[in-house]
Amino acid sequence: MSEWDAWIGREAVQADTLDPALARRWCATFDLAPPDGGAMPQGIHLCLCTPEAPQAALGEDGHPARDSSPQSFFPPIPLPRRMWAASDITFVRPIEIGQQIKRTSRIASIAEKEGSTGRLGFVEVEYVTLADGIEAVREMQTLVYRDAVAPDAPLSPLEPTDGKLDASAWDAHQEILPDPRLLFRFSAVTFNTHRIHYDLPYARDVERYRGLVVHGPLMASLLLQMAGRELGGNALKSFSFRAVSPAIADEPLHLAMRKTDDGYELGTFASDGRQCVKAGATI
Repeated sequence: MSEWDAWIGREAVQADTLDPALARRWCATFDLAPPDGGAMPQGIHLCLCTPEAPQAALGEDGHPARDSSPQSFFPPIPLPRRMWAASDITFVRPIEIGQQIKRTSRIASIAEKEGSTGRLGFVEVEYVTLADGIEAVREMQTLVYRDAVAPDAPLSPLEPTDGKLDASAWDAHQEILPDPRLLFRFSAVTFNTHRIHYDLPYARDVERYRGLVVHGPLMASLLLQMAGRELGGNALKSFSFRAVSPAIADEPLHLAMRKTDDGYELGTFASDGRQCVKAGATI
C-alpha cells in the first residue's frame, strides 16, 4: 500500500470547443496556414481542455497547487519540481474545427523511486478525448516530480560542446531557433503557467536551468508537424515521445526523422547532437 493509493482512479472531466479562433491561434504559433474548416493537424488536442485552476490556486512554480483535498486531482507528493516525462498517444480520428470536445482524465498509477539525483515521483495519467461524442485521441502521459535543487547547483544542461548532429543519417532534417516568443505563445495557447518556460530568473535561480526551457510537448508538436509534411496530414496512428534532456530557448534545435523496420524514429537534438526528445511513430 502507498499513501497515494487513494488518488489512483481519480477522474476529472472537462469540456471545450475547437472554435475557429483557437484553431487560428494554434496555427499562427507554428506558422501554419489555417485550414479552411475541417480537420486540424495532429497535436491540436494539446490546446484543448487545458488547466483551469484559478490564479489563487497556483503553486510557486506556476502549476496548480496540490493538496490532500478531494478537489486536488494530482497527489501532493512532497517533491516540488514537476516535469512532463513522456507520452504515448493513439490517434483514433482527426479533430475538426467546430467540434465539441470532452476529455476524461484518470490517474492510472503512482510510484516513488530513488534516482541518481534523489527521490522521484511518477504519476501516469490517462486522457481520453472525444470529439462530438466519438473518441478521437487516447493518451497515457507520465509526469515526474523531483526534489528541489540546491541554490548553488551547476546550471543544466551543460554548455554545448563542439559536437554536431549527423543530419545525413536521417531521412528528414530541419533546424529551428525556438526563441522566447515561441515559448510564450505555446504556453498561452496551452494555458501552461509553468515558470521555467517564461520566467528566466526563476528558471535559472530556483530550478537551475541555463535558460528558459523549451516545452517537451512543444518539441513533440514540432515533430508531429514534420511527420505531417513528410507523410501527409493526420497520417499517424500512434506517436510516443520521451524527454531525454532539456532544450534551451534561443539555441539551435534540430528536428530529425527516419524510417525504421516498424515505423518511424523521430527526435530533437541540441546543436552539439545532444538528444532532447526521443520519439517514435506508426502510420
